[in-house]
Amino acid sequence: MLIRDTWNTDIVEELTPQAGDLVLYKTRYSGFYGTDLDRILQSRGVTSLIVTGCTTSICVESTIRDAMFRDYPCVLLEDCAAEPIGYGLSRSNHEASLLAIQLLFGWVSNSADLIRALQRSD
Repeated sequence: MLIRDTWNTDIVEELTPQAGDLVLYKTRYSGFYGTDLDRILQSRGVTSLIVTGCTTSICVESTIRDAMFRDYPCVLLEDCAAEPIGYGLSRSNHEASLLAIQLLFGWVSNSADLIRALQRSD
């Protein structure tokens, strides 16, 4: 798991990096652990994060926790995160993580609200 260039680390075709995109490889659940992410964000003057991703209760939540420990306010777009554990059940890890993130680590919103906010700020 999380071994570069193996079947489960492929970037899905719809998200193929474009020229100039930064691709950061990680070996643990958090995008910060053992990577240059914090240094890269600091060098670019980034002070807050909009987060999306797969496996809400594992990789997404781990990255948001680590971001909070580094003083990055985070907004998770709940409709841009996924969770296979408990999907379709009355209770899911996705919902539990959304609650924990909203109460303890950042904010939860959705992509439509983000797009509207960005359009208003133009």
